[in-house]
Amino acid sequence: MEVSPLTQQARPSSFQPKIIGLYDDIFKQDDEDLAYSDGFWGEFFLLRPDKAGLERRLDGLTTNDLLHLQHETQQLFVRAVSQVKDGRAPSDENALDTLTVFLGIILTKRYTNPSADIITLLAGLDEVDAVFFDFANAIESIIRTGRSAEIRSKAIDVALSLTSGAYQTSLVSYFAHRDLFPALMKSIQDSDSSELIFKPFLLLGLLANYNKFEFRNPYRLRLEDFVNESAIQKIAQGIGSACSQFRNSYVTVQEDVAEGWTVGSTLAYIGLGVLAPSKAAAPIRPNAEELKEGFAILPNHGAAVLLGVYDFTNANKIFCSNLVFCTSTSKTVEAPFGAFLSYTSYLVHHAYRSLRATTYALLNFLILRIIIEDLALCKILCDPEHLLVVRLCRQRQPFLPATPKPRPAAAPILDILVDTINHNLRRHLDVPLYISCIGLIHRLLSYLAFTRTRLTYHWPLLWQTLLTFLRFLTTYAPSLTVQDPDLPLLINPFLATLALAVTSGESFLPDPAAYDDLFYKLVEAGDYLSRFQKAFHMHLMQPSESLSATSNGATTAPIDILIQIAAHYHDLVEAEKGKGRMGNNMSPREVSKVIRQGYDSLSLPAMEGLDRWDRFREGDERSMLKRVARVAVEDAKKLRRAS
Repeated sequence: MEVSPLTQQARPSSFQPKIIGLYDDIFKQDDEDLAYSDGFWGEFFLLRPDKAGLERRLDGLTTNDLLHLQHETQQLFVRAVSQVKDGRAPSDENALDTLTVFLGIILTKRYTNPSADIITLLAGLDEVDAVFFDFANAIESIIRTGRSAEIRSKAIDVALSLTSGAYQTSLVSYFAHRDLFPALMKSIQDSDSSELIFKPFLLLGLLANYNKFEFRNPYRLRLEDFVNESAIQKIAQGIGSACSQFRNSYVTVQEDVAEGWTVGSTLAYIGLGVLAPSKAAAPIRPNAEELKEGFAILPNHGAAVLLGVYDFTNANKIFCSNLVFCTSTSKTVEAPFGAFLSYTSYLVHHAYRSLRATTYALLNFLILRIIIEDLALCKILCDPEHLLVVRLCRQRQPFLPATPKPRPAAAPILDILVDTINHNLRRHLDVPLYISCIGLIHRLLSYLAFTRTRLTYHWPLLWQTLLTFLRFLTTYAPSLTVQDPDLPLLINPFLATLALAVTSGESFLPDPAAYDDLFYKLVEAGDYLSRFQKAFHMHLMQPSESLSATSNGATTAPIDILIQIAAHYHDLVEAEKGKGRMGNNMSPREVSKVIRQGYDSLSLPAMEGLDRWDRFREGDERSMLKRVARVAVEDAKKLRRAS
């Protein structure tokens, strides 16, 4: 019996968007291969995509299910590319959104034969070159000349879905081997907000790292040759804005303004008073478990953009200079380099919490290493006329000194390195992180000693931290000596750093009292120096390999220099005790007096070679950079799905 159109029908319990019904039509699993009409696809792309609904349907399909539906998936892909090429709103924008979700999920599934299976799903072997070529041309054209920033951003989302999903498949190579660089830079230059700069720069970083050690990546060559300073400054400002937001993710978990301050008074003190929040009740402090859970998911997935920052820093000196030199665009905005250092501070403070955090901390240390090894830039970092405000992490004891006043950038960098040492000490030491950290301290002290630059800094904190690290290494030597074959790359630069400080400290420390304090702390650690030498004798630089030479041509290892100094003053102190004038227990002031008097009788070897270090070579960090790329790719994928 036919139902009259005038008969009232029962209302459905819920209304389903029309596009969801079309998804169901395409992805229904039966044995019939349907060729959908032009009218079907016209309606499909006129409707606004339901991203969550499409994700649910695709997530629920296995790779075998998808391969069974290859006829349908090929039609969807080809028709979407056609809509993008036609460039008619809103169908082209809807097609881009559909492609972003579709490719982002299809390409991340695990296939028996990834490249062949993906070709089967998207184009078929006979049509693959033509279809992929059309697809790449369409996306590049939109990125380069799209009618609005919004549609260009959607095209970049599609490209990001490739790099984050099919990073090692043939599809992404269509973009990695062609030159999207001009289009991405044009997109950046046309952007009017830091958020719109973020995605093209993230894509650039991922493409620049595609098989970078296997072939001459065209994006790396473009980075080296890029000289458009206005675009570079825009990128630097965008990076600074991103780093500020990433840093604030940590502050959201735990506010760490120094005791006795308020957020408002601190911001006002450094000229950012307009950022101060309105007065409100004191915030509820999270408990230990809440803090642990909050920090465990950080850094957020946007940290993937740091990969591009590294590549640009390594390839382009103009970018390095602008990253360091760029000032705030307004009183409410941090200088880009200040924001980068602030974010680095929070990263390293919590580096021990996850491999992701440690990986990004190592990447930022590489960026700092490249900058510090440039003598012209290092001069700026240490220049008392070039000051920077940096918010440093103070979320766990021991706290860094609260220093809201502007300082030369070298000072907060040293603070960050001190914090790295103090907050990542574990029996199973992260040796690569400490190698990078000590290497940066060594390079900064080498520059200060070589140029005789006196840097105002809380030096006692640095010496105390380094000697605490000495005690830690000595105490846990049994577990460390068999733990990592790279241990000598940590031990010997660490000793060279200490030896450099005691032999050349008078050239960069602000006054004699600061130099006395260094010797006092070294004398206190005298017993640990001898124990350290015994514990790590197999890893220590031998006298014949030493970089330090005495006046008669003999060589002296850094550990021998340190032990010689400690023994010299130990003998002087014991001699004073023997005279009976100061008693058996000497006060710190009395010991300091002995130290000052002992300079005349102290014979130190020449400093030759203690300030030497190897320049950065990317090939030496190949395995670490590949790991960073894998982490960044995974983060880019999660970032896309969260958007």
